[in-house]
Amino acid sequence: MRVVVAPDKFRGTLDARAAAAALAAPFRAAGHDVVEVPMADGGEGTLDVLGGANRSTVVSDPLGDPVTAGWRCSSRRAVIEMARASGLALVEDRLDPVAASTHGTGELIAAALESGSREVLVCLGGSATTDGGLGALRALHPVARLRGIRLRVACDVTTGFVDAARVFAPQKGATPAQVELLTRRLEALVEVYRDDYGVDVTELEGAGAAGGLAGGLACVGAELIPGVELVADALALADAMEDADLVVTGEGHLDEESFRGKVVGGVAELAAESGVRCVAVVGDADEVDAPIPVVSLAARFGVDRAVADAAGCLEEVGSGLVADPGFVMDDVEVD
Repeated sequence: MRVVVAPDKFRGTLDARAAAAALAAPFRAAGHDVVEVPMADGGEGTLDVLGGANRSTVVSDPLGDPVTAGWRCSSRRAVIEMARASGLALVEDRLDPVAASTHGTGELIAAALESGSREVLVCLGGSATTDGGLGALRALHPVARLRGIRLRVACDVTTGFVDAARVFAPQKGATPAQVELLTRRLEALVEVYRDDYGVDVTELEGAGAAGGLAGGLACVGAELIPGVELVADALALADAMEDADLVVTGEGHLDEESFRGKVVGGVAELAAESGVRCVAVVGDADEVDAPIPVVSLAARFGVDRAVADAAGCLEEVGSGLVADPGFVMDDVEVD
């Protein structure tokens, strides 16, 4: 068979490359033609699958402390992952959802401009912030420096600008009262951005990504793009699926959002368009109406082993697919 292996990271256990390698190993050992395409949805891990960091800059973390953030620059094109500067993982032990700022992400964009980059891709996801991108815009002042720059934003969600507080702020430590405060702050920013830039961010799908950073950057000319589509195009995933017999994707946790702009849904959609059978192997899974067969490591091997030996579990599932791909593809149900 020709097999395309295109998983996202398994958060907390394996990055996308390691997950792809584990799933691919049994197929390769059995003599099949295997193509590994580690994937991301525009959020955390996107920089790694697009080549990894080759530059680093000291910027402000979400609460203003210095942090060294890696980014990539090649042929006057820069790739920035906002989580490296403004991510939740940087402040997990000192959460402050109201004070958290995207200023450091703006500093990274500024560093890319100063390096001579004429194209800048900003990958969103994993943010600690709900500042509507105001911190980033302040760091980029004067924004006239962005004239002539192709600025693209890879969004990992389709959430509206004002909805960002209600949907995501609780994950960043916000209390119900703080969610209300952050919502009012975003509502006020809608008016500010409309007056200052002539852009109504409430009309932009995905403007609420990264706590509204997507909307803020759109005000200064950024193009908002579904992250999984951008990554799939950059890695020529559709081309890899030509003449494939099977596509294997996956992620750490499958839920309804997995089929709304995330890797599993994006890969499944491409596979369907290419007429190729697709299966997802995931760390664990909610009860969802999945359009493709799903194998849950937690259900099959138990949660403890699925976490402690994710690579080994993925290899075992891969071996099962090698032994009887027709049966697994036809009969596996969401666990």
